[in-house]
Amino acid sequence: MNLYVRYFDHETMAYNMDDVVAFLQSIDEIKVDDHDYERIMNFVESDNVYPFRLKVSYSNYVLFLKTEAKDMEEFKYLEQLRKEQRAEQHMTMAERKRTQMEQLNERHEGWYEASLQFKRVVMNPESGKCQYVDTIFRVRLKAQSAMDCYNRIVEHLQNRQDVDPRSQFPSAKSSNFEYKLLEEEGVEKKEEEEGKAEPTESSSTAE
Repeated sequence: MNLYVRYFDHETMAYNMDDVVAFLQSIDEIKVDDHDYERIMNFVESDNVYPFRLKVSYSNYVLFLKTEAKDMEEFKYLEQLRKEQRAEQHMTMAERKRTQMEQLNERHEGWYEASLQFKRVVMNPESGKCQYVDTIFRVRLKAQSAMDCYNRIVEHLQNRQDVDPRSQFPSAKSSNFEYKLLEEEGVEKKEEEEGKAEPTESSSTAE
């Protein structure tokens, strides 16, 4: 494993500690001592694959990166590939979020069958403390869109006297909100809530 070392516009590919020492000593403003070299060596010999930064002044650092690149040209090529892959991943995530929001907000007026799993605050009768309990609320209702369906469910639950206001509701984009637009019209509206509000081992205390 080689080392890519950079200090502002100065950079090099180091194959051993002698290369590191020669690089650091070639830059006048960098002053390092035996303790600094020991820290660099500890980084080289460790299993740590994350970047190591050696502070050389109040706000300036020397960057050390472990790499399997054989030379600077290969290192630059691999770094460019990684940047392009990260950019593609970020773009994919952004597109996915945008598409999901577009689907939620797309107008489809009709009857929806939906379920929302939220963390409901309930009292533990044994300890007297409040805990979060995963609770599923299922409903059929008429809405103008999936987002309207979600908003109406949350508003309904927040206004119920038997639902503690400290209860937590998931995002409409999360997997805890599921919905289906029913093709048939005239389905009678009904609501039902599953699960008793009893503490479980995985419940967390609500302050």
